Order: sequence, then structure tokens, then C-alpha cells
Amino acid sequence: MHTLLINLKLYTYIYLLACLLAYLLTYLLTYLLTYLLACLLACLLACLLTYLRTYLLTYLLTYLLTCLLACLFACLLACLLTCLLTYLLTYLLSPWSRIPEKLTGLQLVKKFLAFY
Repeated sequence: MHTLLINLKLYTYIYLLACLLAYLLTYLLTYLLTYLLACLLACLLACLLTYLRTYLLTYLLTYLLTCLLACLFACLLACLLTCLLTYLLTYLLSPWSRIPEKLTGLQLVKKFLAFY
């Protein structure tokens, strides 16, 4: 009878320990899967959004402005050189560019009869 009481106490302790372990594991798994995972995802999302916003506002914006300014500068330079070369070639190749400034209308007719 004495051994029966010892065995009964041992089985009771084992049963209580198994119930406690099952409850703790269930609670811990539920806590881990809900709260900790939610917190981890929230922190990860916040870090990701912060990084993306920082990336978009610095690197991408800087890159776009640099490319835009480079294209604008290239277009302006091309237009300026085209206009300048066109004006210079037209002016230098035109016979009227060699007309002295001090000639009056009658003197121009006498000097350049071919254009009159």
C-alpha cells in the first residue's frame, strides 16, 4: 500500500508537470507566433520604409537631378554651338560682312555694284 501511494504521488506529479509543460508550450508558441511575430514584422516594415524613403529621397533624387541637369546642359551647349557656328559661318562667308562701317549708301553702290 505504501508503494501504491508513492506511485500515485509520482504519477500525479508527472501528470501535473505534463499539464504545466503543455500549457506553457502552448502559451509560449501562441505568444511567439502572435505578439513577437507581429512586433518583428512591424519593426521590419518600419525599417524597410525608412530605408526606402531615405533611398528614394537621396540617391534616386540625386541621380535623377544629375541626369536631368546633364541632359539640359548638353542640349543647351549643342544649341549654343549650333547657333554660334551658324551665325559665324553665315557672317564670315557673306560678302556683306566685309563692308566697312563708314560707307554711306551711295558709296556702297559704287563699291559693290554687283549687289545693287
